[in-house]
Amino acid sequence: MAQAAADKGLVLLGITEHAPSIPGTCNPIYFRNLHVVPRLMYGVRLLLGAELNILDNEGSLDLEEDFCRRFLDIRIAGLHYQCWRGGTREENTQGLIAVVRNPLIHIISHPGDGTAELLFEPIVLSAKEAHTLLEINASSLDPFRGKEQARENNLEILRLCKRYEVPLILGSDAHISFRIADYTNVLPLLQETDFPEELIVNDKPDFFLRYTGIDGGCK
Repeated sequence: MAQAAADKGLVLLGITEHAPSIPGTCNPIYFRNLHVVPRLMYGVRLLLGAELNILDNEGSLDLEEDFCRRFLDIRIAGLHYQCWRGGTREENTQGLIAVVRNPLIHIISHPGDGTAELLFEPIVLSAKEAHTLLEINASSLDPFRGKEQARENNLEILRLCKRYEVPLILGSDAHISFRIADYTNVLPLLQETDFPEELIVNDKPDFFLRYTGIDGGCK
C-alpha cells in the first residue's frame, strides 16, 4: 500500500484496519504490533491506526482510550451495521455527536452511508467546533455496495459543510492497494454542490495534521 501511494505521488497515507467488533477483522494484538512498521516508506509518511466502531447511542467505542493513544497514530470512528445498536434519529445523532466531540477521534468514517438515520446539521456544526473531520466516502457511493441513501446523504453533508465552512476529508476506503486515493465516485457530488476546494483537506497534509491535532495544534 505504501508503494502504491508513492507511485500515485502521495506524501501521507493513513491505513486503518477495522477494530475488533467487526466480524473477521484482526485481534487487538495486530494494533499493538504496529510499532514495528516504519513510519516513512518510499517517501510516504504513514499514519497507522484503526477504524473504531461506534457501538451505541452513548458513543461507546470498541478499543480503550489508553490502548488507542499508545498504539494508534490515527483514530477513525464509524457506524457499521454488524455491531451498531441504534435508536431514533435523534438518539443516533446524539450518539454520533458524542464521538465527534471525543478528543480521541480524528475522523468520522462514512457518516452518510445510511447505516443509521441521522440529523446532519448538528453533526456538521459539532464537527466544526471539535475539529473532527467528516468523511465523504467513495466506497459507500459505489453502486455495487447498494447503499441507496448514500448519495443524498452525502450531498446534504457537502451542502452543510459548504454553508458553515467546515473542512472535510475524502476517503477512498480502498481495502486494496489499487484503489488508494480513488475518489471517482465522489467527484460528481463535489461538482454538483460546487464544493469549495479550500475545504477539502486531502491535498493539504500540513493543515490536516494541525487541524486534527495529530501533530499537535487545534484539537
